Amino acid sequence: MKDMTFGTMLAVFEEIFGIGLFWAMVAAAALVTAGYIYVLIRDHSISWRKFLLAQLSMPVGAILAIWFVLVMTSSKLSDLGGPVDIIVFLGTAIAGAIGTAILVYTVQSFIRPRQ
Repeated sequence: MKDMTFGTMLAVFEEIFGIGLFWAMVAAAALVTAGYIYVLIRDHSISWRKFLLAQLSMPVGAILAIWFVLVMTSSKLSDLGGPVDIIVFLGTAIAGAIGTAILVYTVQSFIRPRQ
């Protein structure tokens, strides 16, 4: 892997997760993002109570993201070898935390719309 291009990264992720699961995750992320944007436009503001509950779910999302990647790659925490591995590990945790917060906020907003 001489160059890190979008096509190369796409191929790597498809290889890790499988084509079906990878594209299902992309579709789910797009659906949740569209729902979040819809909720923000519909409500014209952020509900701070829902935002707080979404933030409280972030550690769970970070742990689940790490666990999911470790299971899909058949790896263990002891396989982390260098600085790049730690950066990817932390990036995965951050992405999982943010994604979970957005998902929780969106689901809350659809279940309990603003009055």
